[in-house]
Amino acid sequence: MKQIPVLLIYARLLTGLLLIAFSYLHIAHYALIAVILLVFGLLTDVLDGIIARWIGVSTQKLRTMDSTVDLLFFSCIGVATYWQHPGFFSLHALELMILLSSEILTYVFCFAKFRRVVATHSIGAKIWTLFLVAALIEIIVCGESGFLFACCFWFGLLTRLEIIGIVLVLKTWASDIPTIYHAVQVRRGLVIKRNKWFNG
Repeated sequence: MKQIPVLLIYARLLTGLLLIAFSYLHIAHYALIAVILLVFGLLTDVLDGIIARWIGVSTQKLRTMDSTVDLLFFSCIGVATYWQHPGFFSLHALELMILLSSEILTYVFCFAKFRRVVATHSIGAKIWTLFLVAALIEIIVCGESGFLFACCFWFGLLTRLEIIGIVLVLKTWASDIPTIYHAVQVRRGLVIKRNKWFNG
């Protein structure tokens, strides 16, 4: 039972690698399979934390592992989607580079300050993940994305800036910080209220 969260994390990594392989091989019905695997990966991301907290194994090591695999999973999806629809990536190269750079900065700031991987799992970042998945599904199926990609881009920038703010505010490394307001509370030595399902 205690291994379920770890298995879900590894399943997400395997899902990302499968997507890359399927995209490279240009398998039949790729779009349908990719959407199913993407949604499956999202579900494992949601469930691993919930189950870990439910059975009492939500350690800092597990949360760090979860964040690292999330990055690898979405990197795999990005590469797989690029191989299928390079035109979209060429058209939105600037926005994608800015978004990617902001993501890298969160890791750089956190590692520079704490020598640890960022694992804030903020509420904003969780919401952004939903926008990201929705935009990816639209790109995979249609080869383009307008409104959803715009939401993904701007909300992504805002949430990356918040994560950097959280890292700068915290005195010591911590995982599962819902917002920058909660980071300020932690800095003051106060006990913050967390949702038992999503960041408790």
